[in-house]
Amino acid sequence: EPSTIVWGLLFPVVSVLLFAYVFGSGIIVPGGGNYREFLMPGIFAQTMAFGIGETLASVHADASKGVTDRFRSMPMAPSAVVVGRCVANMTYSAVSLALMVACGLAVGWRWHGSPAETAAAIGLLLLLRLAFLWVGIVLGLKARSPEMANSIFGLLYPVTMLSNAFVASELMPDWLGTVVDWNPLSSTITATRSLFGNPGVEPSGWLADHAILLAVLWPAAITALTLPLAVRTYRRLSR
Repeated sequence: EPSTIVWGLLFPVVSVLLFAYVFGSGIIVPGGGNYREFLMPGIFAQTMAFGIGETLASVHADASKGVTDRFRSMPMAPSAVVVGRCVANMTYSAVSLALMVACGLAVGWRWHGSPAETAAAIGLLLLLRLAFLWVGIVLGLKARSPEMANSIFGLLYPVTMLSNAFVASELMPDWLGTVVDWNPLSSTITATRSLFGNPGVEPSGWLADHAILLAVLWPAAITALTLPLAVRTYRRLSR
């Protein structure tokens, strides 16, 4: 679906330009620092999260057009289709993340950590994408109509906004900051900011101090729940 690919690649670029040049001048980074360097790890994580919608739309399109039924009639393992979708989407996500890194470099973002720390940050982002990919597969298999798929996609906006991607949780009301801190997306964002050496990582409690650990545990837990569910849902399509 060329239109889906183009939209998926252009939307994060537009977000970078919007927040970096329109809102960035009015947002404070706790502890000081360049807002664009604060912003980019959040945009990276948001791009990975929006992969839920892209996967959901693709899986639902395959199911509604009979492609999934054609695969199911063939002598292959039930997990083969969903694993194939996983491999394809992870390849696309890696390309999308590379584009976002180039976009970040163009607006002034830089990483300041070691090569190993930078590679670890990229790995955490792709791990988050892998976890959300299985969520997208499950929702795509369960969606009954394009309208339902689109409505689920719309829920990604508040989920990604209720994170520390664009504004530090310390600047929010206490109750909202607590919600933001417990968002799995926030753990990955804090961890990647720390590994990239970008501003905005201030000691603020157990969650921030263990962000790297949580950036591994949250995706692992999500994958452990949704991967078997995806295979089970695929097996039950004809029931």
